[in-house]
Amino acid sequence: MAAATTTATGANTAAGTDETVGVQIQQSRRLPDFLQSVNLKYVKLGYHYLISNLLTLCLIPVMAVILIEASQMNPDDIRQLWLHLKYNLVSVIICSAVLVFGSTVYIMTRPRPVYLIDYTCYKPPEELKAPYERFMRHSRLTGDFDESSLEFQRKILERSGLGDETYVPEAMHHLPPQPSMQAAREEAEQVMFGALDKLFANTSLKPKKIGVLVVNCSLFNPTPSLSAMIVNKYKLRGNIRSFNLGGMGCSAGVIAVDLAKDMLQVHRNTYAVVVSTENITQNWYFGNKKSMLIPNCLFRVGGAAVLLSNKSMDRRRAKYKLVHVVRTHRGADDKAFRCVYQEQDDAGKTGVSLSKDLMAIAGGALKTNITTLGPLVLPISEQLLFFATLIIKKIFNKNVKPYIPDFKLAFDHFCIHAGGRAVIDELEKNLQLTQVHVEASRMTLHRFGNTSSSSIWYELAYTEAKGRMRKGNKVWQIAFGSGFKCNSAVWQALRNVKPSPNGPWEDCIDRYPVKVVS
Repeated sequence: MAAATTTATGANTAAGTDETVGVQIQQSRRLPDFLQSVNLKYVKLGYHYLISNLLTLCLIPVMAVILIEASQMNPDDIRQLWLHLKYNLVSVIICSAVLVFGSTVYIMTRPRPVYLIDYTCYKPPEELKAPYERFMRHSRLTGDFDESSLEFQRKILERSGLGDETYVPEAMHHLPPQPSMQAAREEAEQVMFGALDKLFANTSLKPKKIGVLVVNCSLFNPTPSLSAMIVNKYKLRGNIRSFNLGGMGCSAGVIAVDLAKDMLQVHRNTYAVVVSTENITQNWYFGNKKSMLIPNCLFRVGGAAVLLSNKSMDRRRAKYKLVHVVRTHRGADDKAFRCVYQEQDDAGKTGVSLSKDLMAIAGGALKTNITTLGPLVLPISEQLLFFATLIIKKIFNKNVKPYIPDFKLAFDHFCIHAGGRAVIDELEKNLQLTQVHVEASRMTLHRFGNTSSSSIWYELAYTEAKGRMRKGNKVWQIAFGSGFKCNSAVWQALRNVKPSPNGPWEDCIDRYPVKVVS
């Protein structure tokens, strides 16, 4: 529909131009106004390319001079060079030894590359869908919410950006709901095993080959742990390094990847599996405190399993290479620490409370995170512009507007945690992104809701399903979580990436993007 509208508009413009030309043709001897006729973004882009390749441009003349001098050498010059090296054998041996030693130290101490071979996202069965009307009707029939709370939930859902095809756990479909420990275990097994079964099938990997297992789930931490449940289900080997991360919120997926990366630096030639999920069954709020009702409206069932490797031979079949992980923790600040807080209300009902200061705190955490990430990923042109404006502002006390680096020059795709519509809107505005850059996040929120730490993987799957991932493209995954944390992971595509079989978007990608009602 949008494409058709654009075409029609273009045709009308062209027709209008032709009419003008037919009436009067004037020749101007003046040069055109380049400030009006040239799009300044291309000037900035050219500046970026010039500065980024400055070293190469400087080396070209030097290499040219060396080649010219080498081409003018005669046999006598070459013979003299050989005699010089021959009679300075000790110097040659020492230099060679230093070179070999330095190369060996570099090879042995450099970080081992971490490859993402494949990942899968869990797609719940159709019967677990919770359309808007059914959600509201069910909430009313439970008898736990007063009219004010029901109206509040209705308004949140209407503005949330969620569609009618998100999923809630089976226990919530019963009347009355049955949030038991057994039901929570069943939800965890359904999600984790569903994602892992597809991962092992797509990669043909035998579970016994896994050396590191990291599982993150914030609100459900039974005994034995979720990681132990996976070890038992797939009969993983006895010396596996397994970890279970709890209470770390929606950004724990990036933390889990970082932990797996660190383990792969220590243990050679092994595989690591990261499982990211959240459990809703025992964490549904049945009270009337407004700040604790919001998670009911946003959080939905979902999970992802990721296979990582440090084996050099796996580069050929890997989708991505991990480039950077940057973690920011604002827990030292009391407001940040309590802005996402699990507690009981006055009636003794447990839930997760979201503070009204959440967006401001998230903005501060984002600022800290990108301040660290920027020098690692931004081209030198952006860093120089930022540094120059900072110097002018600090030294000359000029009223200069701070320069916001253009992260679109560093990344080709953005996977912003689908925590809610407001989160996506704020990042789109503050990072000066376009609708295309946040499309994956908005559509993931619409189709699957807030699946917590796994949402960034549904977004990456969306980008792949759209056929947009090309070799060399860089992806920025950014997530926010309780504590308060802001974490980033940067990946680089090693090939033109196609969606894996049985992906979460396989049966619906042609319907997206959809227009989200404001």
